[in-house]
Parts: sequence; structure tokens; C-alpha cells
Amino acid sequence: MSNTMSLGTPVRQRGRHRATTPPSRLVRITAGLGNATSGRYRNAVVAASLGLVTAVSGGAAASAGQLAPGSAAPENVSPQISATANAKIDFARTAVGSISKAQADQQAAAAAAAAKAELLKTQPVNDPAGAQAYASSQLAKFGWGQDQMQALITLWNRESDWTTTAENSSSGAYGIAQALPGGKMSSAGDDWQTNYRTQIDWGLGYIKDRYGSPSNALAFHYAHNWY
Repeated sequence: MSNTMSLGTPVRQRGRHRATTPPSRLVRITAGLGNATSGRYRNAVVAASLGLVTAVSGGAAASAGQLAPGSAAPENVSPQISATANAKIDFARTAVGSISKAQADQQAAAAAAAAKAELLKTQPVNDPAGAQAYASSQLAKFGWGQDQMQALITLWNRESDWTTTAENSSSGAYGIAQALPGGKMSSAGDDWQTNYRTQIDWGLGYIKDRYGSPSNALAFHYAHNWY
């Protein structure tokens, strides 16, 4: 008695269908033959099974983008792109600039000076130490050395104590240099009433034109109690 089955027929298993073997792979198997021929047909079964496995695994490989050696890539399968595990990856880095503490201090001092200059334009600031420091920095512009600074300090201490808003109630003289009238200082700047720098610029120019130097102006002041 012989039984036959077609390997191309789908077999239902747990709700799924196995892959159907292409018609070229169909094999007819005859079972139940005598011992003399069983070995030969057993080999046929094994060969057919191997062919089925090869066909199924080949299809799976093609669906995954992998091809057997010597075979062409299917038109509807895209090749996979992959990188090795130790591939080198470079990241762009943004350079970050830095400044020294000295530069930071200079920037902070410049910002503070600018803020103070703006303040002096709108409201008077009485700062004798700051006024003297500014006057000292301006001496060279008038052709004087630092040896004239002490005479200038003494002169304007006697006049106003280096006070920006100093005003003589009897004469109306105003400011650190005691300009009379105070409006004379407008030639140095519109902020002459509030800015000690403007007052000092005018006062140094006045001393230069009238006495030649702070020491000469002080000597005249000692003799006349004004200059």
C-alpha cells in the first residue's frame, strides 16, 4: 500500500500556514515499500526536506536583505546599512572664550566709570577723593607734572573743600573752582552744576590762562585770599 502527499500543500498549524513550497520543489513520496527499496526512498525524503529548508531559509534571507553567495538582490528588497560597533564618531565642539581676572576687573571698572559719568550728568555728586583723582590725571594735558598736585589740593581746599555743589552765599561763586559767576563753567560742559569733571576741566584751564600753574595760583591766593 502506498500513500502520497504534496509538499506544496499548506498545512494548518496553530492558526498559521507554513510557507508553500514552490511547484518546482514538489516531491512525491512513496511509503510502505519493501526493505530493498526503503533506503533509496529514504534518501529521497531527506533530499526533498533539505530542498524545502533551503527554499524557505533562502526566502527568509531575501526578505531580511541578505543574499546567498552568487545570487542577485531582489528588486523589492532594500539592502541593510550598518556600522561596526567600534566606528569612530566625531562631535563638533564650540570654542568658549575666557578672560583673565585682570581683564574682568578692567571691564568692571570701565562699566562703573561709565555709570558714574551718566549719573554726574543728571545729579550732583560730591566726591572730593574722586575729584582729586580726576584732577591728578589731567595735569599732564596742561603741561604740569605731579609736583603741582599738592598746590592744587591746597588751593581748592581753601576755596570749596573739593565740593561740587559748594556755593558762596555772598558772591554767588560756585563749584570746586569757585567760578564767579558759576555759569562761566558752561564753556566746559552743560553739566557744570553737577559734574565735578566739567568743573575741574574749566578750573585747570582758568589757572593755566591766568597764573600759569597751580603753585602760582596758590601764592596769589595766600596774598589776596582769592584768585
